[in-house]
Order: sequence, then structure tokens, then C-alpha cells
Amino acid sequence: MTLAAYREKMRELPLVSLFCSCILPQPRDDKKEGVVDLNLCNIRDMEVIELSKRTSGQAFEVILMPPTFDGGPELRATTPPRQKPSLEEIQKKLAAAQERRKCQEAELLKHLAERREHEREVAQKALTKERQEHRADADKEQRQMHLNASRERLHGEKEEEEEEEEKKEEEEEEEEE
Repeated sequence: MTLAAYREKMRELPLVSLFCSCILPQPRDDKKEGVVDLNLCNIRDMEVIELSKRTSGQAFEVILMPPTFDGGPELRATTPPRQKPSLEEIQKKLAAAQERRKCQEAELLKHLAERREHEREVAQKALTKERQEHRADADKEQRQMHLNASRERLHGEKEEEEEEEEKKEEEEEEEEE
């Protein structure tokens, strides 16, 4: 098999065809005006060695020679020169930076004030809850004391009534005698 046949065979494989299409593009004859040619490097030699031949397929090794950059345009990675900023532009930038700092500081102070207010509200709620619990306990004790006093009074009145009844019974017994 010739070198050209191996090249065509390699281009039929998906990954290799993609790789080869990047490295060995098909030459175009239709040059248009205003179109930049991006084919900066030409690979002059490519060696293909057959490794094995089986019924399942063939294995090849492709050895690429280093690319040459003959005849390509010279690339320069330079940026356009910067203009020196005027005094007015510098002052505008400084004023804008100062304004940003003031806004950030105001936001921070606002955030801290909100946090402080929240903590104060939480403390106030806890204090109110504690006072309510204390009042509820005091009311419960007072109610219990009042109930006990009422029971004693009722019990005391019952005892007095019982004593009076006993006295009446004794008097009646004495009268009967």
C-alpha cells in the first residue's frame, strides 16, 4: 500500500480524521479577498508504519515530523500602546472609588444595626416570656392559697355546724332526761 493510500485510510477513522484535518487540510484553490489564511504551518513529512493486519482491522503507527513555519506570516503578540490617563480621568476614578468605599461602609453599618436590633428584639422577647412565666406562677400560687383558704373556711364552718348540732343533740338529750 502506498503512503497516499495510508493517509486516506487514516482519514476514514473518526479521531484520526479530525486530527489529520487539522494538521493536513485539503488545499483550497479558491482564494477570496479579505479572507485570512490560517494555515500557518505545513507538515512536510508523515511516516505511516503498519503494525498488524488482522481480520478485525489493521493497526498503524503514524509518525509526524516537526512542523515548519516557512513562508507563514510573522505573528506578534503585542497589544496596542496605552494612552496615559489624564489628571481629570484619574480624579474621576478616585472619586468613584471613594464613593464605592462610602457605600460599602454604609451597607456594613446598616447590616450591623439590623443585627443589633434583631439581638435586642430577641432579648426583649426572652425577658417578656420570663416575666409572663413568673406572673403565671405567682397567680397559680395565689389561686391555690385562695382555694385552700376557702376550703378551710368551709371545713371550719362545717365543723362549727357539726359542733352546734352536737350541742343541740346534747341539750335535747338533757331536756329529755
